[in-house]
Amino acid sequence: MTADNPILHYFEDLSEGMSASVAKTVSEADIYTFAGVTMDTNPAHLNEEYMKTTPFGGRIAHGMLSAGFISAVLGTKLPGPGAIYVGQTLKFKAPVRIGDTVTATAEVTALVPAKRFVTLRTTCTVAGKLVLDGEATVMVPARPES
Repeated sequence: MTADNPILHYFEDLSEGMSASVAKTVSEADIYTFAGVTMDTNPAHLNEEYMKTTPFGGRIAHGMLSAGFISAVLGTKLPGPGAIYVGQTLKFKAPVRIGDTVTATAEVTALVPAKRFVTLRTTCTVAGKLVLDGEATVMVPARPES
C-alpha cells in the first residue's frame, strides 16, 4: 500500500484461511450517533427505563452497529480498501451493551476467480462469546498488469 495506491490485498494475494479483526468498545455516544444517522430510535437502544421491563433488563446496542464493525474489517483490513460489498448474511446471537468490546473478524472461506468474488465468514464476539455470525461476499480488485 502506498499513498498513490491504497489497496492492501489484490484478489491474487488472498487465500482461504486468511483472517483479520478489529475491536471497538461500544459507548453511549456510539449508540446515540448510530441512532441519529440511521433514524433507528427504537427504545431498545435509547430508553433504559423501558428496557428494564423487558427480558433484556436494560438497553442494547443496535445489531447493525456490530454489523458495521464487520464492514470496517472488510474495508480496512481484509481484503481492505477497494473491496466492494456484494452480499452479507447476519444472525444475531446475543445482545451487545454499552461498555462491551466487540471484536469483528472476517475469514476467507472461498475464492471465485472468474468474478473476483471472495466469501468470508464474518463474526462478532464479546469476551469470546459469539454475538453475531454471518457470511459476506465482496468483489476485490485484480492486481494491475505491469
